[in-house]
Amino acid sequence: MKRYRFIFLFLLFSFIACKSKDQAQSENDLDAARNFIRWALDGKFNEARAYLLPDSVNVNWMDIAERNYLKADIHTKTGYRSSSINIHEVARPNDSNTIVIYSNSFMQNHDTLRVIKEKGKWLIDLKYLYQHSVDTIPALPVIKDTTH
Repeated sequence: MKRYRFIFLFLLFSFIACKSKDQAQSENDLDAARNFIRWALDGKFNEARAYLLPDSVNVNWMDIAERNYLKADIHTKTGYRSSSINIHEVARPNDSNTIVIYSNSFMQNHDTLRVIKEKGKWLIDLKYLYQHSVDTIPALPVIKDTTH
């Protein structure tokens, strides 16, 4: 009898774990961005990671953000947790990419997220937040050919 109870409890916990993992899926691009931002503001980085595009650069940026959050004083953490999310602009260059410019009511700094649809799920690409101003090549000056 104990063996069956153990198996039942194991299956029940497995079902609950799978169910909570499925909840990380968002209905749309803005829902994914909002959920990710909220989890990060609340300091719940394991939940936020469920929305992260899983590559080494994104994981590294997420680790850095988590360490910075953990080092912050209680006033800062409370400010983040009680802040609201303000969406300022949404751009959809195509049907699988969305750029969201947002801020939170505590810090009020505009940040940019890229939300990518991959394998039917909307995921956050942090590389865009940290590198979008760097990946633009500045226009080079035109040099006239004076040899002719």
